[in-house]
Amino acid sequence: MPQSLAKVLVHIVFSTKQRCPFLTDKDIRAEMHAYLGGTCNELQCPVLIVGGVADHVHILCGLSRNMSIAKLVGDVKRGSSKWIKTKGRMLTKFAWQNGYGVFSVGQTEVERVREYIAGQEEHHRRKTFQDEYRSFLKEYGIDYDERYVWD
Repeated sequence: MPQSLAKVLVHIVFSTKQRCPFLTDKDIRAEMHAYLGGTCNELQCPVLIVGGVADHVHILCGLSRNMSIAKLVGDVKRGSSKWIKTKGRMLTKFAWQNGYGVFSVGQTEVERVREYIAGQEEHHRRKTFQDEYRSFLKEYGIDYDERYVWD
């Protein structure tokens, strides 16, 4: 085959360090989501939606066939962390957690995942980020040690 073609969709989840609610201000949160989406797009990983609440974010995007997941997440976290620290004194200590979760999304699941991400505020009135993340790990059959999931 002379051409390489791929469509890989991923749902990326990561939190602020120690789940500190840095993104409480809805305007700053919206700017952060736009920044994250813009960074993904610049890296040829087309974003479908970015959402989240005060202590974590969800990104649904395509994964460029020339980009590793680790590089994508690293670039997104590094750039956004540097950017948000310019947004005010209350944000100068902003940091993302060290780790992240990435989950594959089939084409038939895109709308369900998009709606899930869009409904984060409502969803987190009933469920903590930790419980949500544990549910993802269980749903995707990922073994983990609770001692090393949170920082």
